[in-house]
Amino acid sequence: MEEQRTTVPETAKQVREIPPRWDWVEPLVWTDKMLAALEKGVKGGKWFSLIDKVYYLPNLESAWKQVAANRGSAGIDNVSIKHYRRHAEQRLNRSSELLKQDKYQPAGVKRVWIDKPGSKEQRPLGIPTVTDRVVQTALRNVIEPIFEQDFCEYSYGFRPHRSCKDALRRVDGLLKQGSKYVVDADIKGYFDSIPQDKLMQLIEEKIADSRVLALLRQYLSQKVIDTAASWTPEAGTPQGAVISPILANIYLNPLDWMMLDKGYAMTRYADDFIVMCETREEAENALELIRIWTQGVGLTLHPTKTKIINADEEIFEFLGYKFKQGMKFPTDKSIMKFRDNIRKQTRRSNGKSMEQIIAKLKPIQRGWFEYFKHCHRHTFPDQDRWTRRRLRSILKKYEKRKGIATIHNDNIRYPNRIFDSYGFFSLVRAHRELCQSLK
Repeated sequence: MEEQRTTVPETAKQVREIPPRWDWVEPLVWTDKMLAALEKGVKGGKWFSLIDKVYYLPNLESAWKQVAANRGSAGIDNVSIKHYRRHAEQRLNRSSELLKQDKYQPAGVKRVWIDKPGSKEQRPLGIPTVTDRVVQTALRNVIEPIFEQDFCEYSYGFRPHRSCKDALRRVDGLLKQGSKYVVDADIKGYFDSIPQDKLMQLIEEKIADSRVLALLRQYLSQKVIDTAASWTPEAGTPQGAVISPILANIYLNPLDWMMLDKGYAMTRYADDFIVMCETREEAENALELIRIWTQGVGLTLHPTKTKIINADEEIFEFLGYKFKQGMKFPTDKSIMKFRDNIRKQTRRSNGKSMEQIIAKLKPIQRGWFEYFKHCHRHTFPDQDRWTRRRLRSILKKYEKRKGIATIHNDNIRYPNRIFDSYGFFSLVRAHRELCQSLK
């Protein structure tokens, strides 16, 4: 029981030797002794006395720094990051005391609606208060390593040292090995439909601190407040909550291990996952296994979006990439999102100089290229042309000439070298340089 009841020392070590797999943990919480217990395994497999680590003031201070770095909007209390910062010390002390006395009450979650990239539809987004985001981050700092220890290696979403690119590399490798039948599974409304009682049962397998469990239940039952109404969700994880990604991973972790134990090559990023198979029969068996499992845990596969694809003959999409007969392209939605971001910076009446506009575009273009740089070379010319056309239209506006830029006349009037002189980031040039560096 000694490992289970380890308390946080007054001054946790800042400089120490940490195994590489745990270099991301909060050192103010996860001391050497606690990490050793994590590696060794605690008695009974459950962790006790964790709430003191949640309300430990240095942990809350570290959580506040993380929340501030992520920025974000104000919640229903209208307290922004800027306003919170003015009295951060008092607010953090207050949160610590309330948690210590079991008097902390999460506020409601403000619901806003944002545009879906490449669509006229909107999707809901939940915004917790800054205070709730800080406490949730402190809570995540405490519980995440406990569950990370047992997560499957082929789960990549919202996990330390893992990314979309790791998942895509695995998919690409399996395709090259001959796994051409793809089970493209879609869980209908996953984050909104997770049965909360079953989720808490999984959490209770690892955590026995009743006060931490009560805090998690409070977050699961947070009110959602829209402009016209408010309600308490009976299922799902709180939208926009800092802890939602880890809770979502906890719920799908048994599926990861079941598929691995059955010999299926599943790759998952949050609720987005595919299974790669060498034969259609194998793919059909995998899909049936997934269907039975999801029904058993209160989830539903989307009837039209879930399908089996022959990658040699059909296109499938995963994490923004479109796989087509051994080649990779951005999905239409990925292109639309990129263009929407470019469009915001290239309005003809924005009043900025061309140098300022191109400086704003560069991080957008560079970031998009870094993610899609392994796509087919035909991906990039169209995006460069489209962006330059937007810039040429701005130059026409500067000269008080009417209309948007045309392909022929204005390309001659405003050649590419004009934009290059201001530091234009060309996707084509970046891809060519990448290919040359790999030779």
